[in-house]
Amino acid sequence: MVAALVVFVVISGCARGAHPFGGSERVNMDMQEAAERADGILDGVLEEIDPEVKWTHDTTSVGSCDVTRRRAVMTIVSADRRGSFLGVVDRSWRKSGYRIKSINNDPEVPAIFAQTKDGFGVSLIVGGEGQVFFEVDSPCVQESDVAESTTEPTAPTYEGMEHIPRPNIRSPFWSAGAP
Repeated sequence: MVAALVVFVVISGCARGAHPFGGSERVNMDMQEAAERADGILDGVLEEIDPEVKWTHDTTSVGSCDVTRRRAVMTIVSADRRGSFLGVVDRSWRKSGYRIKSINNDPEVPAIFAQTKDGFGVSLIVGGEGQVFFEVDSPCVQESDVAESTTEPTAPTYEGMEHIPRPNIRSPFWSAGAP
């Protein structure tokens, strides 16, 4: 997990206020528009996953000139189905014209890092107990206020809790053992 996060921080460059995956150009939109674009990217990939998974919003982060939206999958994706899950996401992103920047094939903490044509960094990271996280980082944009996402989650929101719990929703397909 630590290695995947280190790779992400190195690849994203957002801590330095730079464009994700390199460069420093500013995109002609504000932070709210970037957050809405990130929501659209997240909505798109989650709609491609069949059978569907249940997800909830994770944190939104705002940097000096960038926005990050996150979602946590609450459906249990078994180790036996994890490769299929990553394959569905990889194909979806390639079909959408995203450039795959890096793939971590570690069996415990696999990850996919991609970039959209308009400079948004997109990642899927499998964390502890197989929980899947999606994250979209905007390129550098104009500063503005950022509202919470208006996309309705398909799992409980866990409002008031300090942390999102581990995945706890079973799927006849995604949670199943060996095919």
